[in-house]
Amino acid sequence: MSDRVSFVCNGEPVALEVEPGESLLSVLRERIGLVSVKDGCAPQGQCGCCTVLVGDDPRVACVTPVTRVEGRAVTTVEGLAAAERAALAEGFFATGGSQCGFCTPGIVMRAAGMIRKRRTNRAELGRALAAHLCRCTGWRTVYDAIDAAVTPPRPRARDLDVAARRAELEGGAAQRVNPDVPLGAGGFADDGAPRGALVAVPLPPDSRAPAVDAAGLCWVVGESLLEARTRAGKVQGRRTTAEVRPPLPLPPLPPGGVRLATSWVEPAYLELDASWCEPGGEPASSLANGGAFGGKECSPAPAAARELARRLGRPVRVVFSREDTVRLGPKRPPVAASAVFADGRAQIAGVVARGGCPAFTAIDWPYAITVESSWAPVDLVGPPTASYLRAAGLAEQVALLEAALDEADVDRGALAADERAASVLLDVAARAPSGALAGARVTVDPEAGTLAGIEVRVAAGEPLDAVVLRSYATGAAHMALGWVCSEGLTVDAVTGEVQDLTIRSFGVIRAMDTPPVDVTVLDDSGPPLARASDAVFAAVAAATWNALSRAEGARPETWPARGTRAARALR
Repeated sequence: MSDRVSFVCNGEPVALEVEPGESLLSVLRERIGLVSVKDGCAPQGQCGCCTVLVGDDPRVACVTPVTRVEGRAVTTVEGLAAAERAALAEGFFATGGSQCGFCTPGIVMRAAGMIRKRRTNRAELGRALAAHLCRCTGWRTVYDAIDAAVTPPRPRARDLDVAARRAELEGGAAQRVNPDVPLGAGGFADDGAPRGALVAVPLPPDSRAPAVDAAGLCWVVGESLLEARTRAGKVQGRRTTAEVRPPLPLPPLPPGGVRLATSWVEPAYLELDASWCEPGGEPASSLANGGAFGGKECSPAPAAARELARRLGRPVRVVFSREDTVRLGPKRPPVAASAVFADGRAQIAGVVARGGCPAFTAIDWPYAITVESSWAPVDLVGPPTASYLRAAGLAEQVALLEAALDEADVDRGALAADERAASVLLDVAARAPSGALAGARVTVDPEAGTLAGIEVRVAAGEPLDAVVLRSYATGAAHMALGWVCSEGLTVDAVTGEVQDLTIRSFGVIRAMDTPPVDVTVLDDSGPPLARASDAVFAAVAAATWNALSRAEGARPETWPARGTRAARALR
């Protein structure tokens, strides 16, 4: 039996019939059409993308029954006062606090609530941002963005086309850079879908709902998202209590060398796989305003939308849930490898989950040394893996080489291949396939054993837009730190099923736990070079592993290194 609910949304009265238990997110996004309110995990209530103000208080809309806002005022970014909205949008735009712009409407609403209450010091913001997940920016620019909204800096002229070009070079897909992007106007796949379209969702495991085969999967179809998920019998994912363990055994330790085994890792992009298509038309790209760090390179959503629209003769939206993305999406390939450096020669040897093996090819090293690298594919029971995720292959090998050099107590400065490599070198250096270079240093507080800071240098040819490049570099540093210290998935060794299905179980580092990240973009001649942030990711991962080794007095041999003091402080 339906309920009737009345409330005020962005200053306008709303009255409508709702289904029992229907969420505020469902009403705002699906009924009213306010697509600035994003669905990144519904109904887990863990990503913060759907945050709105109820009165002056931030609320996560996906876990707020709409009946709870009866008679109250609800505000989304569209309902903020013009000056308030403009200050926040400009703050995020000017500092690089937004990249794809999917998570930022929720963060903007959280910030608006904090600013209204004059609670904007770093400690208060850190606690407030614990309700949110941002995968792009590495949090430090988000803090800067909120500071800029409170005390606007002097405006700087930027060429938005040039900025978008740098974003595309880093993300591998077209991306808008504009003050409206932090407000949710990035042009995401599901935002432009007609709300009268049929909705298709993947058939969950063990469901017996009637389904249609398309694009290699089975789909449950309904007249609305709520109806499709109800028919499918969607059950909210859970977090297992089992420990994350690398699926591959450590190889023998070479004398004077190092060894490493890594775990399954979720890309954890915020915009879930989605597409839509008219009969006979072209489907919307699931990449939308950014490339999801490679995670959607082969998403089945567009092909399914096209095929289902053709078969059913109506526009079709294909919409994944967070649980669908975790079960079906590709993971970073686990590896088990060793490395040793002696007599001017490095040897790296290992095995890698078969799907990721193509990425483990020859690397253009920033050092004038001989590196022999050999990798063999191995079949693993588990989720799919991919070779096109951020810095796959590059980062693993850079970390192994730098660890071997560290064990051999080698002066990197004496090994730099050229002046460019020497200019970025801090404790470690990495070169992306494009030729972009990055150096990194990670500092650990010797007394507390906690991570004190990350320093990065980047040489990417013509920077084009330093704000965008710095934002990508900061995000890559945050992601690399999490990969080494905290990120991992528990996978059943017999069935291969992922056991960690909540967004908070991925181990992504929170805002309050992210150390300062200082990025220097170097003057670098030549044309703009792509994927500089991949080089940053590789360099920071390597520097983190070496820093943990020094802080612990022994090198952790499995990632995530959750047993170290620094990693424990992040969780």
